[in-house]
Amino acid sequence: MNRIGTVLGAGALLVALAACGTSDRSPEIQPAPSTAPVGQPGLTPPADAVPVAGPQLDGTALPAEFPTKVWTESGGKTLGATAQEGGCGKASAEVAEQSAEKVVLVLVETTPAKAEMCTMDIRFPTVTAELDEPLGGRKVVLRAEQRKS
Repeated sequence: MNRIGTVLGAGALLVALAACGTSDRSPEIQPAPSTAPVGQPGLTPPADAVPVAGPQLDGTALPAEFPTKVWTESGGKTLGATAQEGGCGKASAEVAEQSAEKVVLVLVETTPAKAEMCTMDIRFPTVTAELDEPLGGRKVVLRAEQRKS
């Protein structure tokens, strides 16, 4: 008889707990979108951007998971790219070299020199750097670097 009471009590408890989890007043939870909305600041290049791709873009020096999205703005004098940062890191871009044949763009992630608590997320902000002359047909070579502030 003790077992039947235990089984019935456990069953009643499960029904009560299940009823507590439902309510006509609770809002529906929507799944997060799997892709970033077009035009969301920091995730997409501006509307007037001209993509740099194919043989004009060399991203072979970047880690495999690093983004390689590059474009020009302002008539080719501004070079934009999608960078990668995480936790307390802050992304930026620097032109390391400009010649008649190529532009070397360094995507820098700067993290605090002192250890501090940070989130464990990865973000892909857009960064820009100014060129002396419009990019034209020059090759863009991407590099990544990590620094401490």
